[in-house]
Amino acid sequence: METDVLGPPYERHTIDLGSDDEGPVVATLVRRRADTPSRRAILYVHGFVDYFFQTHLADFFVERGWDFYALDLRKYGRSLLEHQTPNFCRSLTEYYPELDESARIIREVDGHDQMLVIGHSTGGLTTSLWAHSRQGKGIIDGLFLNSPFFDFNVPWLLRRPLMSVAVGANKRRPYGVMPVAGLGLYGQSIHSEHRGEWTYDLAWKPLLGFPVRYGWLDAIRRGQRKLRSGLTIDAPVLVACSTRTFRGRVWSEDARVTDSVLDVEHIARWAPRLGSRVTIARIDGGLHDLTLSGKDVRAEVFRELGRWVDAFLPPPGTPEISVPPAPEDAVEPEVEAPTA
Repeated sequence: METDVLGPPYERHTIDLGSDDEGPVVATLVRRRADTPSRRAILYVHGFVDYFFQTHLADFFVERGWDFYALDLRKYGRSLLEHQTPNFCRSLTEYYPELDESARIIREVDGHDQMLVIGHSTGGLTTSLWAHSRQGKGIIDGLFLNSPFFDFNVPWLLRRPLMSVAVGANKRRPYGVMPVAGLGLYGQSIHSEHRGEWTYDLAWKPLLGFPVRYGWLDAIRRGQRKLRSGLTIDAPVLVACSTRTFRGRVWSEDARVTDSVLDVEHIARWAPRLGSRVTIARIDGGLHDLTLSGKDVRAEVFRELGRWVDAFLPPPGTPEISVPPAPEDAVEPEVEAPTA
């Protein structure tokens, strides 16, 4: 590991992923150790037009005794090379090698017994599919999805038949750009040079986003269809999103307290398809990245997250609470019928 761009105590490790049609490919695993040795670890995966910079999220877990890792996927953030198309992929399964290698480093090299995976937006979709594909292997102990990208925030006619036609007509030009609205309102709501409070690298996370390309769009659609058809993730899942979606096309103060990227009702609708142990939390006043919401709102996010972690991911070695079986000769108490 070498010192990360965030400076100490953050370190980073470059994962060599060979080459693709554009040339060499890498991913970057960022690590921050807890103050005392820990066998519990977080693996954080960012969304589209994103990378890891949310150090306050790492603070939350480090203070609770977890080691924190964040993965900048291939062609994102720290992993974006000059010859590459930013954020591009042809299938979400392309990210499985760096997810697998990150999990191997966390568990086998660094010796952690427990791993909670956090996925935001597109990272929430990708980690859900990966968790489903790795079920039964004991890799993932829990999954926290922060406003996962389960569907497109456009009218049904556009996100189903018309999008299918557009993708089908452009199968031979995966790098072709689809004309769509940018992420300007969301960028304004979070960046400190505009209307937000956060500072990050605008080369890696541009205010207006990166172009949406047909190959990437097809990869997302196929991943979403698979998720909506039903997954069987064998770890507990917490899905969190805002209570409201921003519907405007120009700036208003509502953009500070709503999800201006995704339709939150889609998230709530499709969350139960992830598996048999899914908890849904709706956060009033939450932004698209809930951890970047206003101070009081993100405090509620962390309270909710902390309660869920305590309930579903106790430290390794914690005795399970068992309920003794009822005696075989137990008799149900009689209940007296109410009188008029």
